[in-house]
Amino acid sequence: MDYRGRFAPSPTGRLHFGSLAAALGSWLCARQAGGQWLLRMEDIDPPREMPGAAAAILAALPAFGFAADEPVLYQSQRLAAYDAAFTQLREADAVFPCWCSRSELAAGAQLHRDGRCVAPPDPRREPAWRLRVPDTGIAFDDALQGPQRQNLRESVGDFVIRRVEGLYSYQLACVVDDAYQGITEVVRGCDLLDSTPRQICLQRLLGLPTPRYLHLPLALDAAGRKLSKSEQAWPVDPTDPLPALRRALAFLGQPVPEDAVDAPALLAAALSRFDPVLIPKHSGCFAG
Repeated sequence: MDYRGRFAPSPTGRLHFGSLAAALGSWLCARQAGGQWLLRMEDIDPPREMPGAAAAILAALPAFGFAADEPVLYQSQRLAAYDAAFTQLREADAVFPCWCSRSELAAGAQLHRDGRCVAPPDPRREPAWRLRVPDTGIAFDDALQGPQRQNLRESVGDFVIRRVEGLYSYQLACVVDDAYQGITEVVRGCDLLDSTPRQICLQRLLGLPTPRYLHLPLALDAAGRKLSKSEQAWPVDPTDPLPALRRALAFLGQPVPEDAVDAPALLAAALSRFDPVLIPKHSGCFAG
């Protein structure tokens, strides 16, 4: 199957250095393979979104030389597809309702591991819905981080796929949309490495293909916090893209063209010298 990769930001803020590095890594991998590079806006969690962020991210990407090969897919327009996947899981008895409140969970309630809710049903309010996870190891080979294995029941337990408010989880939406877009390669930050076994589990239950995965290092601040959660997560400047692109290339361990006059020229030069073997496995501090 031809290579199809994607960049899938969440509109919780403007494009920052960590997101730029993820976009660059996914773009380089796709273009080196002669494949397609798609965009997906993961705007499925309105309470966490920043007004105008989705439009700002999409407006900034062309300034950095990135052009998608197909129209942007918005998760906010994909509710019917998630409903269908949820119905399929319900009909397979793969999910169960959960009435545990956030306060109960925050107070340290045990993980749900036995396929049922630990709280009594409450007809006065809607439940969340959890997936019954198998007591088995989910294994995959990450192209950068190497062999991975996780027992979902022991590590995360029966996890939520639809919240009380009716919003679908990232895990379910991501799986449904990767299959819909025909994604064969997922290149993203290693903060999502732990999510991959859950997504593989859902792919198997829904009869969907499993793409190959490559998890990039994260950009961290000096205190070791993920940049998107740090006060250093200021937006990159689309009116002056070259400095941020050069820093992102260096962060990914790649040779940095110094004589490029614009973003397309820099990306073309970087692509000609791109070597995935040089990408560091471990996360590092954001410089500058």
